[in-house]
This record gives sequence, C-alpha cells and structure tokens, in this order.
Amino acid sequence: MYIEHIALWCRNLEQMRGFYETYFGAKANEKYVNTKKQFESYFLTFKEGPRLELMQMVGIPDHQNDIYEQFTGLIHFAVSVGSEVNVNQLTERLRTDGYEVVGEPRWTGDGYYESVVFDPEQNRIELTI
Repeated sequence: MYIEHIALWCRNLEQMRGFYETYFGAKANEKYVNTKKQFESYFLTFKEGPRLELMQMVGIPDHQNDIYEQFTGLIHFAVSVGSEVNVNQLTERLRTDGYEVVGEPRWTGDGYYESVVFDPEQNRIELTI
C-alpha cells in the first residue's frame, strides 16, 4: 500500500501549477475540465513519490483555520530535496522570491533537517533531506 496522490483545492489553479513546476520540478498533465460542474484540475508528477492533484471549482469556500496555528487534519506535506544544502538553498530561493518561510532550516529532535514554507495559497510545505 502507498499514497498515490494528495489533493489541494486552489483559488488560482494556474499560479499553483506554476509554483510546483518552478520550485519542485513537477510535470503537469493536460488540464482536466468539467464544464458542467465548473471543475478544473491538474495532476502533478514528481521525479518519485505520490502525485499532487490541484483542483479548482466554483463555490469551494476558503478554509476557516488560522494559517499560523496548528489544527486537526492535514497540516503539511514534506518534500525531500536531497540534502541539507538543498534545503537551505531552496528555502532562501523561495524567501527571495517572496514566499513566506514559517519554519527556519533546523535539525529537529527526531533527526530531521527541515524548513517550512507556504506555497502561494498558504499550504505548508516541509522541505527536508
């Protein structure tokens, strides 16, 4: 058994696709459009691991959680970038490009090296080795 994909509702589908392609090397499939439901989506494929489905549909409300607080449910997903140097470099690249770093690069008590950044719609991404 394995995780096949994770899905995110988006307000700006094209911006989100561009973000994951630019910073994480994702490859998008051809956009799926269901005009009857006013639904659009992309599946993003990475070099390895599960895919990320980005979805947009009229009428989906914004979440009510404070993005700076922890809450029950999916809170982040982690992307392995291969090394401590890569974590540091991608963290700084994202910061320089205007994305918010909400967890500075550090070694955790359980042996992970990580930082945490927001994507364009404030989903938490943990960058790790």
